[in-house]
Amino acid sequence: MSLLTLIVYACITGVAAYVLLNLRTRHAKRLPPGPTPWPIVGNLPHLGTIPHHSLAALATRYGPLMHLRLGFVDVVVVASASVAAQFLKAHDANFASRPPNSGAKHMAYNYQDLVFAPYGPRWRMLRKICSVHLFSAKSLDDFRHVRQEEVAILTRALVGAGKSTVKLGQLLNVCTTNALARVMLGRRVFGDGSGGGDPKADEFKDMVVELMVLAGEFNIGDFIPALDWLDLQGITKKMKKLHVRFDSFLNTILEEHKTGSGAPSGHVDLLSTLISLKDDADGEGGKLSDIEIKALLLNLFAAGTDTSSSTVEWAIAELIRYPELMKQAQQEMDIVVGKDRLVTELDLSQLTFLQAIVKETFRLHPSTPLSLPRIASESCEINGYNIPKGSTLLVNVWAIARDPKMWTDPLEFQPARFLPGGEKPNADVKGNDFEVIPFGAGRRICAGMSLGLRMVQLLTANLVQAFDWELANGLDPRDLNMEEAYGLTLQRAAPLMVHPRPRLALDVYRTR
Repeated sequence: MSLLTLIVYACITGVAAYVLLNLRTRHAKRLPPGPTPWPIVGNLPHLGTIPHHSLAALATRYGPLMHLRLGFVDVVVVASASVAAQFLKAHDANFASRPPNSGAKHMAYNYQDLVFAPYGPRWRMLRKICSVHLFSAKSLDDFRHVRQEEVAILTRALVGAGKSTVKLGQLLNVCTTNALARVMLGRRVFGDGSGGGDPKADEFKDMVVELMVLAGEFNIGDFIPALDWLDLQGITKKMKKLHVRFDSFLNTILEEHKTGSGAPSGHVDLLSTLISLKDDADGEGGKLSDIEIKALLLNLFAAGTDTSSSTVEWAIAELIRYPELMKQAQQEMDIVVGKDRLVTELDLSQLTFLQAIVKETFRLHPSTPLSLPRIASESCEINGYNIPKGSTLLVNVWAIARDPKMWTDPLEFQPARFLPGGEKPNADVKGNDFEVIPFGAGRRICAGMSLGLRMVQLLTANLVQAFDWELANGLDPRDLNMEEAYGLTLQRAAPLMVHPRPRLALDVYRTR
């Protein structure tokens, strides 16, 4: 059978399935409103190049609960806090699993990871391991010195940059990666941590960004199974190629630990714990395999580094655009911390304006603008509409945080909205207030939320306290490009290129 014949056969099969599907749903219970789907591809053309933007625009026409048909898959999209609470709180158990997708299959070791694992005993085991050994309050406190040491290394690297232009996001990524690696592996993965000209650091950053971009793509094969084998967009090929690179990176780390050439002697880190659990399973999901260990490391490196570094990059970009806010934050630092030492994690609870800056950054620039997809285990009714079994749920976190019905001047960067007297003084970002849920909510809320919050706050605080910032090439802050690049995480379209100017005595940067 020729390739052309196979393609024709696949198209005929698709048309027949599409007609049958529409005949079935014509008499089904009432679905949420949404744009009319095209034949075969459904509403895939409506997603555009930046889906969270396109879906937000559609929500202004069809409402905060929309139904789309992407290929042959029912998809519901949520764009308001009240509707999000219905799904992620009232019906959370029904939407606790992930739908099948090519990213989990080809990059995340065929669903053997924590992020995409089906809800059940194995997922609970992996979640428990992370909660107990990495993200518990005790673990976070025990490794506080690691984060502070890595941030101090970053500040010294920025001081050492002199009048050179630095790509801030790259240095932030090196810092977050090394801080996480020291907890996970007992050692840095990038040189001395400065990241200056380190080709391994550049390659790792590129790998993580590529993973997030590919994971955020709407792969036609996921929605039209008959076309999956054709890989029309070339996404599957890219995923498999990237997986080989990541697997090689993780294999090296795993083998070094097994042979004792990785972490320092006597050091107890997460990977050592995971290796010990291969023979002594923790919880109800059975013993850990090498693949599950690598899949978990992949999750932690990907989700725990780029999300934090990109959020801090957005925060500094906003403060450069609004120098009066930068000055206000620096004044708070000088009063609370002083100018003779660098800010530490123990200071963060007293820095109310800094915390408001971080919350406002999470609101305007959520690291995951479209929530990771969930799937309806059973049919249910929400707001009078039927949500069919097997529907994919997407929560447009970006749109919810810019809802003009919930926020005054929603497109403006205004940290004061989170201060006493502001419109949302008591709002948090930990999944309890659905107006701003950068880490998600419910059972599938980001496992590393507490670590992410601490890292973002500490990094932002140090960069605000320790430096004044100028844009490269004399660019006026009002002309700074704030466009977004689409991926699973919210990257800047143009990296932030800056000149850091130390504002403290030089010996302060050497004291930590």
